[in-house]
Amino acid sequence: MSAGPQAPAPAGSGPASSKPLGIVAGGGLLPLSVAAGATAAGRQVVIFGIDGEVDPGYRGFPHHSVRWGEIGRLFDLIRREGVEEIVIAGSVSRPDFSSIRLDFGAIVNLPRILAMMIGGDDTVLQRVVRFFEDRGLRVVGAQDVAPDLVASVGTLGRHAPQRRHDGDIACAFEAVDLLGRLDIGQAAVAVGGRVVGVEGVEGTDMLIARIAELRRIGRLRWKDRDGVLVKAAKVQQDMRVDMPTIGPATVAAAAAAGLAGIAVEAGRVLVLDRRATIAAADETGIYLVGRQRGAAA
Repeated sequence: MSAGPQAPAPAGSGPASSKPLGIVAGGGLLPLSVAAGATAAGRQVVIFGIDGEVDPGYRGFPHHSVRWGEIGRLFDLIRREGVEEIVIAGSVSRPDFSSIRLDFGAIVNLPRILAMMIGGDDTVLQRVVRFFEDRGLRVVGAQDVAPDLVASVGTLGRHAPQRRHDGDIACAFEAVDLLGRLDIGQAAVAVGGRVVGVEGVEGTDMLIARIAELRRIGRLRWKDRDGVLVKAAKVQQDMRVDMPTIGPATVAAAAAAGLAGIAVEAGRVLVLDRRATIAAADETGIYLVGRQRGAAA
């Protein structure tokens, strides 16, 4: 195992567990944010990074690199490290099994693995969770080991939504609710009391980019900053996996698209690199607010 530095437990915090926390890491900042949060809380972590997906920063923590198809090796490493709890975090592309080499553990489980890949994101992720649980592991959510990442109710930063923004926020929340029930997406954009964009399989970044392009070609028009990006969890979502996230890049993209702000579902959305995210909102002049689903402004 390659080892990076582990921060000491905060005074008086007490260990959350004597066993290390395993993080099966895909792409993006979430696995690193979870590792940093758990480490700061006094928990030992081991990252199992998926080659071609995981951010290079994972090497700053104790880690192993695992290729697609190395299912047997992954579970051997997990047992060797004494891991009993895992977090599954980060983005992944669905693998092309025709182009990867399977180890014995993958071959033995191939029918189940192939079956797991059929269906929408929620269905796939629920099957992945059961796959790990059937092997004696406890799957926990990022919010359970790094609760400081969870968005809270209220305004984050200097800028607050104006009364005229409340209708857009409510409208976009309603759209995300419907999207989630159909297992389609977790975000929507509303301007002037109507939904102008919803998230599909392309993800939030591409949704915002599409809004910016529609403004550029004149299909969407508004002066100054207006409209809101809302991000919320699906109603039926297993909060242990695929919890929605925003970060500094989300704020920068929303500002570049001319949006007035971002609203997220409090308690069910993670804010990555909170300090940098709030700083980006302050600097660009957009609001960032946490709202409970269905709550009045």
